[in-house]
Amino acid sequence: MIDKGNVKMETATLSSKYQILIPKAVREALELKAGQRFTFVVKDNLIQLLPKQNIEDVRGILRGADTSNIRDRQDRL
Repeated sequence: MIDKGNVKMETATLSSKYQILIPKAVREALELKAGQRFTFVVKDNLIQLLPKQNIEDVRGILRGADTSNIRDRQDRL
């Protein structure tokens, strides 16, 4: 894997069945698992591949957040 600061680069080839194998170095670095699901985000000529998270993985992520300055409907009108 090529490491350029915070950017890591690997290459892969699109197969005749339009499949791409995620290189082993990337799978290991991101701890990807077989059967894991992903979301594709396309913007201009860029494709981002984002691992989908289970609701259990994000439960409690906002615990302790400051909710004292939350806007309600009256603030928006």
